Amino acid sequence: MKVSDILRVKGNTLYTATADEPLARALDLMAEKDIGSLVVMGHGELVGMLTFREVIQVLVKKGGQIGTITVRSAMDDAPMTCTMATELDEVRRMMLERHARYMPVMDQRMLMGVISFYDVAKAVVESQNFENKMLKAYIRDWPQDHPNKAGN
Repeated sequence: MKVSDILRVKGNTLYTATADEPLARALDLMAEKDIGSLVVMGHGELVGMLTFREVIQVLVKKGGQIGTITVRSAMDDAPMTCTMATELDEVRRMMLERHARYMPVMDQRMLMGVISFYDVAKAVVESQNFENKMLKAYIRDWPQDHPNKAGN
């Protein structure tokens, strides 16, 4: 399974922020849309990611006050990315290695979407459930006179 399979099911709705906008405005959008990340764009290109992890780090550093902090001050300016063709096993490895919960999907320099650890886990579970059903159907339909059938 590839990243493109996840995005095909998930859709391509993207929520973005700019690096120079107030962090408070970005947080309002995240709360309103019930999302855990924003893609930070500049001049039509990906320049960073803002997730609750970065926001919490800023809040702790600033004693719980956001004040006039911009998105740029909080964002990850070197987010790990993948492509539409990246295999799901590779995405899982990358996300686990970097403790990343969100990953932008790129095609050259164009942002195609964002996948979350939840999206990846859901795809894996659905794939395993499908495989389980197929295996159970195969076992159930095993020919009666086949010499390899259990119990023969």
